[in-house]
Amino acid sequence: MNAKRLKNICKKLLPPTLVLALLPSSMMACAESNSEMVTPLLESSKQSITKSTPWVLNTNDQRAPYIFENNSNQRVLVNVQSIESVTVNGKEYTRVSATGIPDYDIEITENLYEWLLSRPKAATDFIDGSPSAGVGDTVIFGQDIGYRSNSSCGADAGYGFWPPGPVCPENIAHEGHFPEAPEKSNESCESGLGAQGYWVNGTSIYQWSDGQTVQRNWHTLAPLAEVYDVDICGGHAARGDYHHHFYSDCLAELVGDMGDNHSPIYGFTADGYAIYGPWQADGILAKSSWVTRDYDDPSSVSGCGSVGERNCLLVDEYDLAKGFEILRNPGPSTSDTFTSLSGNTFITSSGFFYEDYYWNPDLTAQGGAYLDQYNGHSDSERGYHYHLTVSLNDDAQLTPTFPYTFGPRFFGKLDDQTVVNVCSDEVGGGLPPGPPPRP
Repeated sequence: MNAKRLKNICKKLLPPTLVLALLPSSMMACAESNSEMVTPLLESSKQSITKSTPWVLNTNDQRAPYIFENNSNQRVLVNVQSIESVTVNGKEYTRVSATGIPDYDIEITENLYEWLLSRPKAATDFIDGSPSAGVGDTVIFGQDIGYRSNSSCGADAGYGFWPPGPVCPENIAHEGHFPEAPEKSNESCESGLGAQGYWVNGTSIYQWSDGQTVQRNWHTLAPLAEVYDVDICGGHAARGDYHHHFYSDCLAELVGDMGDNHSPIYGFTADGYAIYGPWQADGILAKSSWVTRDYDDPSSVSGCGSVGERNCLLVDEYDLAKGFEILRNPGPSTSDTFTSLSGNTFITSSGFFYEDYYWNPDLTAQGGAYLDQYNGHSDSERGYHYHLTVSLNDDAQLTPTFPYTFGPRFFGKLDDQTVVNVCSDEVGGGLPPGPPPRP
């Protein structure tokens, strides 16, 4: 299908079929923002953050209608407040200051409305059993659509926009330094929990993890286990920090990504490298080289030798040839169920956990649209860059594919000034803000 036609088709972001549920991400959402798209401050190399930065700068003190400053009746400023080039210890950075609160408008399409109605717990997730917004309505970020929200959200201050569980976003006062000339790291640097960079509107980039594990060895994936915990732009807050773990139509609309060319920049990770949208070219998606393990074929080198069983872990998810190690305590089978923190139940088919994936270097070696182990690649125009990864099914529906944003490891170097200044000491680990607390 030609990608130019996709703009006229209601796109839905879906998790893999193993989840058996639609994933909201605004579905043809977000009217044009009143905020100004900012051109870079300085000219530098093709990899420099200051050459092609599409930061969304709030030049007219625009404020969020439904999100307030902490302990105040003053509404929060939206998007990015300032960007400037600074030198710290002889190294140049772009310093970005933002509130972490976006400026999204979301159209309630028929498909989005049907998804809201089809939530497994719609009868209790909505105060009246169904959303208060109807097809054709435009919803402003934080506007009440009838959800029974967390008590941290006040009336007319975010309550009703988020499904039960996540807390209401707050002004986290982001201030991040991004290297203007990023460099490839010489070490393996795991990403972790919390903000791993900023999207162009100053909100946080989170990676694949939701901070939860099953039987200690099996890390759940936020785009799957939290599918019913995100808003209609595919985001939510953890300890007040609003973020996206994966592609969002609201972000796509914000940056004008039509799918008819290479995607524009959606954000920057802490190492200074850009995350572009999912499109490699007109109608061609960038492709993850991470592959799900085959637990169904007992003879598969990626499985555990028993149909449907998770009784082994790969020795190295970056080198399948190293084989696997048998676990004394097997993990969930591919037909078991998992109940999320918000009380929703999922089938734990292959692909539900981080440990269900391995990097296939043969795919990366094909080049073109295929990405590397960091979910990125290089070209002559952009230098090294990451891509958001999705797949497109026959119904023109976009499905998030692992590792979703970047990683699991950083390609570039971190330092004392960057948004993340140390590598995580474990897969999926990291420092707060971490996952939302139990409702």
